[in-house]
Amino acid sequence: MIKSYDSIWMFSVALFVLLIVFMRFGYHLDRQQRRRSGDNDNNGVSHINGTVSTLIGLLLGFTLSGAATGFQQRQVLIAQEANAIGTAYLRLDLLPKSAQAPLRSLFREYLQARLDTYKAPAGSPAAHTAYLQSLRLQAALWQQGTSAALVTNNTAIVSLMASALNATFDMTTTRLVAARTHPPLIIFIVLFGVALIAALLAGYGMASSPKIS
Repeated sequence: MIKSYDSIWMFSVALFVLLIVFMRFGYHLDRQQRRRSGDNDNNGVSHINGTVSTLIGLLLGFTLSGAATGFQQRQVLIAQEANAIGTAYLRLDLLPKSAQAPLRSLFREYLQARLDTYKAPAGSPAAHTAYLQSLRLQAALWQQGTSAALVTNNTAIVSLMASALNATFDMTTTRLVAARTHPPLIIFIVLFGVALIAALLAGYGMASSPKIS
C-alpha cells in the first residue's frame, strides 16, 4: 500500500522510465526481426496493441471510479465526525457546572489532535503521534464525562452523554479504516504489467510505421 506522497512520486517516475525502456526495447526488437525476415507486415501486432490499450483503459476506468467513490465516502465521514463531536460538546451542558469547563478544555484538545492527525502527511510520525494523543484524550473524556453524568443520578443524562461520546470515538476507527482502504495491490500490479506490455507493443509498431519525409 502506498503510504506517502514520496512513494507515489517514486512509483510514478519508475513507471515512466520503464515505459520508455519498454518502448525502446520493442522498437529495436521489431527492427531486428524485420532485418532477419525482411517482412514489414505488422498488422497482427497493431491489433494486439489496440486490444491491450482497450484493456488498460478499462482497468484505469474501474480503478479511478473506485478511488473517486472512496474519496467521496471519506468526505462524508469528515462531516459525520464533525457532527458527532459537536453533539457531544453540546451535551456537556447537561452535566454539573463544575465538570463542564474541564471537559470543554479536553474536547478542544481532542479536536486539535484529530485535526493534527489529518494535517500531517499520511503515514508520517507526526500523524501517528497525533493519533495516539487523540486516543489518550478519548480515555480521559470517557472517564470524566461518564463520571460527571453519573453524579447527576439521571439515567437519561447518562445515556445521552455515553451515546454521544461513543459515537464520537467510533468515528475515529471508521475514518482510520476508510483512510487505509485502497484498491488491492494486485490491481496495481496488473495495471503496471499491462502498461508495460502496451509500451512494448507500441514501440514494436513504431519501427514499421511509415516515416514522414
